[in-house]
Amino acid sequence: MDIGNLIESFADFAKQKNIDRPTMIRILEDVFRNMIKKRYGTDDNFDIIINADKGDLEIYRIREIVEDESEDIWDHDKISLTEAKKIEPDFEVGEEVSEQIQIEDFGRRAVTTARQTLIQKVKDLEKDILFQKYKDIVGEIVTGEVYQVLSKEVLLTDGDGNEISIPRSQQIPKDRYRKGENVRAIVHEVDMVNGNPKIVLSRTSPKFLERLFEQEVPEVYDGLITIKKAIREPGERAKVAVESYDDRIDPVGACVGMKGSRIHAIVRELQNENIDVINFTENMELFIQRALSPAKISSIKVDKEKGRASVFLRPDQVSLAIGKGGLNIKLASRLVGMEIDVFRELDHAAQEEDVDLDEFSDEIEAWVIDELKRIGLDTAKSVLNVSKEELVRRTDLEEETVETVTNILKKEFE
Repeated sequence: MDIGNLIESFADFAKQKNIDRPTMIRILEDVFRNMIKKRYGTDDNFDIIINADKGDLEIYRIREIVEDESEDIWDHDKISLTEAKKIEPDFEVGEEVSEQIQIEDFGRRAVTTARQTLIQKVKDLEKDILFQKYKDIVGEIVTGEVYQVLSKEVLLTDGDGNEISIPRSQQIPKDRYRKGENVRAIVHEVDMVNGNPKIVLSRTSPKFLERLFEQEVPEVYDGLITIKKAIREPGERAKVAVESYDDRIDPVGACVGMKGSRIHAIVRELQNENIDVINFTENMELFIQRALSPAKISSIKVDKEKGRASVFLRPDQVSLAIGKGGLNIKLASRLVGMEIDVFRELDHAAQEEDVDLDEFSDEIEAWVIDELKRIGLDTAKSVLNVSKEELVRRTDLEEETVETVTNILKKEFE
């Protein structure tokens, strides 16, 4: 391949990859300057003129004319008067000689090396462009087409044919992928792995939920409603706290939509994930009350220093507050940023029949009693009113220890 065809093919390749003209010329010039350096040791006194569209390349070597006996005659940018006159008889000492260098002078191997270098530089630049493109949109929704479903990840292609992936850890458990279908997700991470950009998407991130609200709720997109915080258990349940600075707008109503039209679109995208939308408030007690919906709370004690809240409910409301598998209270705790302890509210008659935990010090070790008191349980019935699973979750006690304690307490009331 001659140099003209080389430049033309590179220019076409660069255009296909959407590489701008100044960058293309800079890459070409860098490659040819490296050729010059290898042959002449330096490129300081060389000019390169490139017309990529026509495949034209001109290289000029510029040297100052000195006397034949001059000490500088061996400098790379000097030429003797005798040598200069061979180029042009009228040359004189002190003038500059601009001598065109033919590409053939570099040899076929150098041209082949230049071609390989050009292709590699374009590929490297293409990777950098792809990396930067996705780096700039981390946290935004993109759509990809599934082309391969693997055990550890799903591989997709974007609109330009670039590979992007959703690892299993970033997939909603109920997701099922089929080759050729389009999938929406947010750009989660962008890294360089062995010199190649690795674009990781996520469908489990709370950010994905927030972006879906922006797409489905115009007021959120326009900034009239702010999503203060979004918490998810992907595919199961989510809680979203919203706020509006315009008193005329009901943020919850706007997000849910007429007959749930807006929220249903998001729920379907998230594989029927139940979404609770609540009004945000700086009043922590009220915020906790809303976060534990649909449970009705009787009273709350908040300890901001310890980051804990004790919530008291009627017995029939406890299971609603805790939720299936403890999911409701878990999400509520994460939403408000505090550990929430749930207690059954006892009537006065029941309280009178209760027994202080300290009365069992001869049967239950002191450190176990202290651990129960730490989560607000200081009587026998207060412990028995909490499920064994909940006791294990909220304390540092082993399941076997909890079983022993509850058996001892139950005997008191038999």
